[in-house]
Amino acid sequence: MSCLTIKLADDAATEALGARLAAETTSRPGGVIYLQGTLGAGKTTLARGFLRSLGVSGSIRSPTYTLIEPYRIGDQDLLHMDLYRLKHPDELEGLGLDDYAPSRCWWLVEWPECGTGFLPPASLVVRLSADGEGRLAELETTAEWPLIAARWPEIVPNLR
Repeated sequence: MSCLTIKLADDAATEALGARLAAETTSRPGGVIYLQGTLGAGKTTLARGFLRSLGVSGSIRSPTYTLIEPYRIGDQDLLHMDLYRLKHPDELEGLGLDDYAPSRCWWLVEWPECGTGFLPPASLVVRLSADGEGRLAELETTAEWPLIAARWPEIVPNLR
């Protein structure tokens, strides 16, 4: 595993990080990105930058009430999930996730801790926290993604 902590000055920097992560990750057919942090930490802002960079237009909000918002981008599927409202992780069983295997679909998962035991492991974990007027983003890759960690300086050069 490899970690990197980045200082993000504002929402624009958070969206820019999301866009850079999209450019880096979506060259693969699928994977899982956990977005962790307290309420208001910037999880949806990062997801918005990720999705906008892939061409999603219109309003992009956290799917707090629907739990899952599917997107079709070109020939690739992407799910944006917000699991905050789950009372128990087994509630994920009835959401049709089997139709979106992470081997061929991207999952952006807000509040992944609410799905513990039912979610696949993350390829990338992004932990967001408040830091003065801005925020900190801690990025952690898994063993299956050693190349992305080696390229951190290229991926996020101006966001520190």
